Amino acid sequence: MAKTGIHPTYENINVKCACGNIFQTRSTHKGDIVVEICSACHPFFTGKQKLVDTAGRIERFRRKFAATDAKKAEAAANAK
Repeated sequence: MAKTGIHPTYENINVKCACGNIFQTRSTHKGDIVVEICSACHPFFTGKQKLVDTAGRIERFRRKFAATDAKKAEAAANAK
């Protein structure tokens, strides 16, 4: 038998996602929970891939390694 008075109380709370989705759950957390991604907007559940290129990170990566790739290609051509 469980002891009385030592277990936390579970209250109904709202979970708010950045996409605008709001759903209810039960938790010991006080107040609402705000999340960045939920099952309504997560690519695994929706099947849609959202590629967010923040501040050109992909382009910076390509520029950074373009010189290295060119040198490798040049070395391979000279080796033949």
